[in-house]
Amino acid sequence: MSAHCQLTGAKPGFGKNISHSHRRTSRRFDPNIQRKRYWLPSEGRHVRLTLSTKGIKTVDAIGIEAAVARIRARGGKV
Repeated sequence: MSAHCQLTGAKPGFGKNISHSHRRTSRRFDPNIQRKRYWLPSEGRHVRLTLSTKGIKTVDAIGIEAAVARIRARGGKV
């Protein structure tokens, strides 16, 4: 599972760990990705989405129909 949100497009950020001696090593800041299943009434089926926690809150606010429309507008497959 890739660490990106289908709705918000959140992807990992990259940066450096800095030790006490100030040596820098690469690190990755992953978004909090969850797989969640929603009932899509217009199509009469369940859809499983890979969403960040911010994406889940967005679905709760705008509804699953509008969220799926946004994902499809971005070119995503549902």
